[in-house]
Amino acid sequence: MFLGKVIGSVWATQKEEGMDNLKLMVVQPIDFKYGESGQTVIAADRIGAGVGEKVIVSRGSPARVLFSGKMVPIDAMIVGIVDSFEVTDDAE
Repeated sequence: MFLGKVIGSVWATQKEEGMDNLKLMVVQPIDFKYGESGQTVIAADRIGAGVGEKVIVSRGSPARVLFSGKMVPIDAMIVGIVDSFEVTDDAE
């Protein structure tokens, strides 16, 4: 899983079977200081994330497990909308 920021949406009128009614969002991975941390991904979203929100993204097989045995061709899934987080600096 990784932390990301939704930076856009993708519209596709033609999708593979099993992807009907799935919203697709463009997510920029971020670190815990809000800096960019990797290449953007397209993630499926069933929970209603919007542009500008911080999200938790699951990738690979764990993302597909959410579809109850259906074979869905996705690699990333938004699994949470982040309200807040706290990171302590143990370097002291």
